[in-house]
Amino acid sequence: MNSSLFKNDSSFDWLYPEHLQLISQKHWTPIRIARKAAKFLALPSSKVLDIGSGIGKFCLTAAFHYPLTSFYGVEQRHELVHFAEEAKNYVRLQNANFIHANFTQVNFESFDHFYFYNSFWENIDQNNKIDETIETSYNLYNYYTQFMFNMLNTRPSGTRLVTFQAEAGEIPANYMLVETSENSLLKMWIKA
Repeated sequence: MNSSLFKNDSSFDWLYPEHLQLISQKHWTPIRIARKAAKFLALPSSKVLDIGSGIGKFCLTAAFHYPLTSFYGVEQRHELVHFAEEAKNYVRLQNANFIHANFTQVNFESFDHFYFYNSFWENIDQNNKIDETIETSYNLYNYYTQFMFNMLNTRPSGTRLVTFQAEAGEIPANYMLVETSENSLLKMWIKA
């Protein structure tokens, strides 16, 4: 495996076609953020779900640095799952997996901890959509946000959550904020 791919964003983004590289800075988790988030979430033998995993950048970076933790990404765009799988095969990581589905179709009981880089935001920011392959709307933003809030609320005590560029109001009150960084854009939470 070529570990230099995980040193910086431009090295990693090389794994993907140019049209996905061009939107990396806006839509995919930066390598430095992925490392910080993974450090908090990577408890040995646990399963971490990335909600809206895109091209798999968080999962692959996390899996590379924490081989004793399994990282899963759920993504509704078939093309992005395809390229995430291709990148996974190229870097030969067995502890990263990708699910082609809308996150509302996932069995959350299968996962211990969660990562969320506000993948719902493109429903509001119509000028910066990834592509035209899925429906986006304010109503979907509200639906997805409420669905995730309710799901997180049902998780057991000790569940860990990392959010990047998400609103605190999207997180249930029983999650304690234990750490922030990156100008408070990166937040680490533990359910009480």
